[in-house]
Amino acid sequence: MSLDFLRDRWRSYNNQDAIVWNDQPYSYGWLLDRLLFWNEKLCAEQVARGTVTILQGDFSPNAVALFVALASHGCILVPITGPTDQKTTNIINIAQGEFCITLDKNDEVEIQRLNGNAHHPLYEELRNRNHPGLVLFSSGSTGEPKAAVHDLVPLLEKFKVLRHRLRTISFLLYDHIGGINTMLYTLANGGCLVTIHDRNPDAVLQAVENHRVELLPTSPTFLNLMLLSESYRRYDLSSLQTITYGTEPMSDTVLKRLHQLFPHVALRQTYGLSEVGILRSKSSSSDSLWIKIGGEGYETRIVDSILEIKAKSAMLGYLNFPTPFTADGWFTTGDAVEVQGDYLRILGRKSEQINVGGEKVFPTEIENVILELPSVANVTVYGEKNAITGEIVCADITPAIKVCEPEREFVTKIKEHCRSKLQRYKVPVRINIVDDRQYSDRFKKVRR
Repeated sequence: MSLDFLRDRWRSYNNQDAIVWNDQPYSYGWLLDRLLFWNEKLCAEQVARGTVTILQGDFSPNAVALFVALASHGCILVPITGPTDQKTTNIINIAQGEFCITLDKNDEVEIQRLNGNAHHPLYEELRNRNHPGLVLFSSGSTGEPKAAVHDLVPLLEKFKVLRHRLRTISFLLYDHIGGINTMLYTLANGGCLVTIHDRNPDAVLQAVENHRVELLPTSPTFLNLMLLSESYRRYDLSSLQTITYGTEPMSDTVLKRLHQLFPHVALRQTYGLSEVGILRSKSSSSDSLWIKIGGEGYETRIVDSILEIKAKSAMLGYLNFPTPFTADGWFTTGDAVEVQGDYLRILGRKSEQINVGGEKVFPTEIENVILELPSVANVTVYGEKNAITGEIVCADITPAIKVCEPEREFVTKIKEHCRSKLQRYKVPVRINIVDDRQYSDRFKKVRR
């Protein structure tokens, strides 16, 4: 596949910053030179078109250049972030990796031939099309991760339209559809991708200050941690124009507080999935959870309160699971929504619903009420089986550091607050006080 549109733009931005890594800027001219270098290196290493290539690293300069070089070369890319462990080995085996390119913390590159024999029908379809591919894995927290196989041609199509040129933090990871979307959007529009090694609030906001970042794409969990730590008070964030959030439902309480603290920053909800890509989105306002999604190449419909999507950029299918598409080509997201005109409000995953005596409860509604209390730092609501009602509502709560009251009084206060705001069956029956951080390394809430 030709990526001439990217190379042409990079030439026009030749001396401008493309990437900041370890506080060192790398220009678009450097990126073009590196792209030529890696194209020649791939040929020398006999990495053929259609080869399934594991790309293990983060948003380092060479990792960015290699992603584009492999796509230009017609390979099938499998990006992986993190150390080599049993989970990584499992991913490589599922992907049937034939080459592995590893980038270390110094951005040094090692290329290794693997024993994989990649002849899955989806791979053969990509090779017959003469198109590069992309394989993205789900987190796999509840079982074997699903391997979504994409044709990169339709995924890249939307980046041909010139949009905003922004200095952007690479918060979402290199092997995540949101992280890849951030990288491609930024570089397709002549922006600057500011990379970070540590994704805690202080490190991220320090990078915003140091490099005059304009766009921060992140998660609701990260934004809540930023508020709790009050790290936003320690840095100059005047360059920030937009904060986008996605990957999980946002708390209305957290969103409204963010809007009060950053009235001049646009707060925008995003929506996307590994299976269909990132949709264009528009929030009703900075302090609203109502969102309009879709745009060119996407259609949406609601079936039994569940969002379904038909997309030109949808994956071809899974390597290791049956097709999830309906007979007429729609992907069922599993996200329950409310509808208000052209806008949606995402309530949460249908699989996370709690069934209390036939009444359906979404954890996020209860979490939002509990987070109204300043004595609560974090909360995760879930259901537990019950012989009488089927399930009961439970909550794991991390108190704010400043809470000094006895645990029993603390729990009583939470239940009283919930009774004042919620129907009786939604009030948590069991509340556990926990010290666990309740989120993953990807800054996403971990649910039972």
